[in-house]
Amino acid sequence: MAPQAVGIAVATQCRRAYQARQLSTYSHIGEPLPVLSRKDPQVYARRLRAVLVRSLPLIEARGIGVVLLAGIVGVVAGILVTAMSQIVQDMHTRLFGVQPGGRLSAMFSLGHPMQALMPAIGGVLLGLTVIWLRKRKFRTPVDPIEANALYGGRMSLTDTFIIAGQTMISSGFGASVGLEAGYTQVGSGLASRLARLFKLRRNDVRILVGCGAAGAIAAAFDAPLTGAFYGFELVIGIYSVANVAPVMTAAICASLTAEVFGGVPFPLELTGLPPLTASQYLPFLLLGLLGGGASIAIMHLVTLIERGFARLAVDASLRPAIGGVFVGLLGLITPQVLSSGHGALHREFAMNYGLAVVASVFVLKLAASAISLGSGFRGGLFFASLFLGALLGKTFAGVMAITSPATGIDPSVAAVVGMTSLAVGVVGGPLTMTFLALESTRDLTLTGVVLAASIMAAILVRETFGYSFSTWRFHLRGETIRSAHDVGWMRSLTVGSMMREDIKTIDASTTLAAFRKEFPLGSAQRVIAVDPGDQYVGVLIVAELHSDPSNGEVPVRDVAQYKDAVLVPSMNVQAAAETFQRAGAEELAVVEDFADHIVLGLLTEGHLMRRYAEELEKARRDLSGEG
Repeated sequence: MAPQAVGIAVATQCRRAYQARQLSTYSHIGEPLPVLSRKDPQVYARRLRAVLVRSLPLIEARGIGVVLLAGIVGVVAGILVTAMSQIVQDMHTRLFGVQPGGRLSAMFSLGHPMQALMPAIGGVLLGLTVIWLRKRKFRTPVDPIEANALYGGRMSLTDTFIIAGQTMISSGFGASVGLEAGYTQVGSGLASRLARLFKLRRNDVRILVGCGAAGAIAAAFDAPLTGAFYGFELVIGIYSVANVAPVMTAAICASLTAEVFGGVPFPLELTGLPPLTASQYLPFLLLGLLGGGASIAIMHLVTLIERGFARLAVDASLRPAIGGVFVGLLGLITPQVLSSGHGALHREFAMNYGLAVVASVFVLKLAASAISLGSGFRGGLFFASLFLGALLGKTFAGVMAITSPATGIDPSVAAVVGMTSLAVGVVGGPLTMTFLALESTRDLTLTGVVLAASIMAAILVRETFGYSFSTWRFHLRGETIRSAHDVGWMRSLTVGSMMREDIKTIDASTTLAAFRKEFPLGSAQRVIAVDPGDQYVGVLIVAELHSDPSNGEVPVRDVAQYKDAVLVPSMNVQAAAETFQRAGAEELAVVEDFADHIVLGLLTEGHLMRRYAEELEKARRDLSGEG
């Protein structure tokens, strides 16, 4: 049911209920209904309802309804992000003795060696949640990118809160993961539920899910443009004029809400930056390539460590505790490796550490993040990639100062460029990271070099690897998702839904002469040859068999085509098209399964491609706002 129909139905029900109450009120006392004057408040209320009902179709037609819902989503996302951040900060205060206003990763050392056990304790708690979920038989949670790519934006609210809780446990106890995955999950999950509550169209649900993610990131970094393009590039999968209003509305509302409720902004105070010259672009482009290469290496490293933990002869619920022990030991060396790393990143920009120190922290943070994710802690690499990129940039500047001092690369500029280029590879979205750098530094002089380095990193990752961290993990699970583009409709466009069941069959032992008598020219185009029990043998083209020079006593099984090429009802349009191409066929039989070959129907390549083109055009129109 369309949203305007829902609104009209609700208004009609309200009006009828009111009239029924009025009738019941006065009928039992035998009095007629009162005559209301034009100034009576009830008259004004009725007129207002009538105006709203008449306005609903216009609101829906203009997309205003989605924009209003996006604003609500942004406000809710801002509140939830602020609350989650504050809860984790309070946990750091209680568990690690972080001073008010301070950050765990900004500490120079842990207050007590026993605090190094906190990640392991968090791993134990996380393991208990794993056991509980296993007993409840919960399936693998769906994140916003997967939801928009495969399920039309449908997300489970239960999964949403489970992921949020696990993320806060992980980060709150010091595991080297960020909260951004939890932020986007909460924002998008609630947006999905709101969209389905109002029975929005499939594409509007996807847009609202993107609005939830955009609002979450905008609130987390006090960066509306960053949040908006996160929604465009990573969750919706495309930028279009029709999507600008709702996504930007959600991002702005979330950012303002976070400010009202005490959200901590994310400014990088950079002052006295030297002017950039054209000659410095080449080294920064090289840094962009290094950032892209490092991001690929990081994703492979996380996968290797995850496989290493999987080979351990221990239950999956125990792996986070084991990983927490190693993370705690790394935290004893430097607390900069703990949690997401907000405080550590600001320290790197505020202080001038030596090359050896910066490189050491890079290695330690990389190890802590990879162990945390590989052992099963819940979170993401969003902020870790920013911190690692900043360290990579400073290391690059230090090496260039030794090998080529004439280039005059400023370490702070290199840190910003490295931050964005490495994050582009891990997270995806070159414009997202470019806007994050600009909104956090408030320095437009960095625009050109940051964007250029981000593009170099994006090109390298796309051409040599093809995945971001999120889509790479889907790939490891067997899902062929490379972006948030909606391909879920391809799953419903199956061979079973497109095949013809009114087919003609004939016993495969029938002679060619008998076949010609039973199926004269013009009676049919193609016939399926079957064995007893409707077992598939091959396809018979009527026109070709009438012109076949073979002896009339030859059984039709000998002249049947496409004997080894069949389709099954569960095949999607992509798999069916590949089968047609391999077989070089224009029509193929549909069988029950590959084992029994019981004939169910027939599908032509022309019909397949026509239905695919229709659905593809519909998806394109929805994305562009024309649908």
